[in-house]
Amino acid sequence: MKSRQARLREDARFRVLRLLEVNPELSQRELAKAVGVSTGSVHYLIGALIERGLIKIGNFSASSDKRRYAYILTPKGVAEKAAIARRFLARKHEEYAALRREISQLEAELEGGEQGGVKDLGENS
Repeated sequence: MKSRQARLREDARFRVLRLLEVNPELSQRELAKAVGVSTGSVHYLIGALIERGLIKIGNFSASSDKRRYAYILTPKGVAEKAAIARRFLARKHEEYAALRREISQLEAELEGGEQGGVKDLGENS
């Protein structure tokens, strides 16, 4: 099982790949805001994705500011995004199942408490 920090990094990588696939012209600042991390983290992440061959950089030709880039997913990047998406979805299903179990347990406890004559402390006497 991965550490919490490793899962968070993978989630951020997945979200960045997902956003760039839909809109390659997003700036690092826009990506950071959408993913909920710092701009520096996105800068580092983009560099790692480029180094691993998952995205490539192209000039954003429609922009008057030629410092703007388009981040294009490579075929390897698309495959990596799909693999991460499967792991992400499996993890979310596990979290959902655990939450459902907890809700069922709490509902059972509340039903048992009401039948056992336990007074609800939230009500005014």
